[in-house]
Amino acid sequence: MIKIEHLRKEYPNAVPLRDVNAVINDGDVIAVIGPSGTGKSTLLRCINRLETPTSGHIWVNDLDVTEQKTDLGKVRQKMGMVFQSFNLFGHLTVIENIMLAPMDLLGKSKQDVYDEGMRLLRVVGLGEKAFSYPDQLSGGQKQRVAIARTLAMDPDIVLLDEPTSALDPTMVGEVQAVIRELAKTGKTLMIVTHEMAFAKAISNRVFYMDEGGIYEDGTPQQIFDDPQRENTRRFIRKLKVLEIEINSRDYDFPGTFSRIEQYCDKNQIDRKMSQYIHLAFEEMVNNQLVSVLKDPKIRTTVEYSALDETATVTIQYNGGSYDVTREGDKLSLAVLRSTVSELTYSMENDPVRGNKIVMKIKQ
Repeated sequence: MIKIEHLRKEYPNAVPLRDVNAVINDGDVIAVIGPSGTGKSTLLRCINRLETPTSGHIWVNDLDVTEQKTDLGKVRQKMGMVFQSFNLFGHLTVIENIMLAPMDLLGKSKQDVYDEGMRLLRVVGLGEKAFSYPDQLSGGQKQRVAIARTLAMDPDIVLLDEPTSALDPTMVGEVQAVIRELAKTGKTLMIVTHEMAFAKAISNRVFYMDEGGIYEDGTPQQIFDDPQRENTRRFIRKLKVLEIEINSRDYDFPGTFSRIEQYCDKNQIDRKMSQYIHLAFEEMVNNQLVSVLKDPKIRTTVEYSALDETATVTIQYNGGSYDVTREGDKLSLAVLRSTVSELTYSMENDPVRGNKIVMKIKQ
């Protein structure tokens, strides 16, 4: 079991991990996902102490690896790590790369290590490459050798840091297939990956990392199909978000329109949908709300999903209950309904902007 309490890691110009807390059970297969720069790789490197945490504690099978007196060599004998850059020794053959650590660190005999190394190479589909050198292999083959080398130490825990990110897309599948089989062995796995379908298929838990910690922890079904927190939802659905605040009737309408146009261009939203987004904003915000509210406090959120190429415009505004979809200008609403496939109103528990309109833009 791995237990992490209040883990923090600071660098001179960044703090990727602010307060990480987690319990990882024996046999867990955990996919670690999230935007770049959120500390995913740093977390793995702290667990096996390739990075020294700034503060906090990490227990691995009741040993606190953050304590100076802890024998890290002993801990690492049961904790393997697979890097994105393979890190094979170029002057050694494939089988020699695999045999080196078990002989040097575990004191096993050459014959036993050779036999086990050949078995592992057959497991990863590379038995015929035993006497080749790393520069004679493809990237996918090198990574499979790196996995076999890690397994040669018979670790209880395997940490994989973006194991397919350095590979040509045609080679990703062969490495994923090996990791899928590894996940069935009962070993504890933590896999940092940007491959969402792979993460969902292989894991029993998912850590979504953001804001300096594990922002959301859940099953693959929860994280990918029904995320509970906003940043997770936006990441999973590949949402591109634009937020516009209006706090005066005299707001900069041309400048706001220009922001929407730039947002649509940046995210390569097709011209028709872009026009509908502009029109939805103009009819609902400019022609309906700004002209009615005495002291408008309006927040418009545009969300475009690159996953399914859909757009949603959400508008929250102040004042007493005012269902603009029923009480608003009929002509303006008629124009609006020609641009949206769904238009709903609700009153939310928000002391500032309790009124909420959600518009699904037509495709």
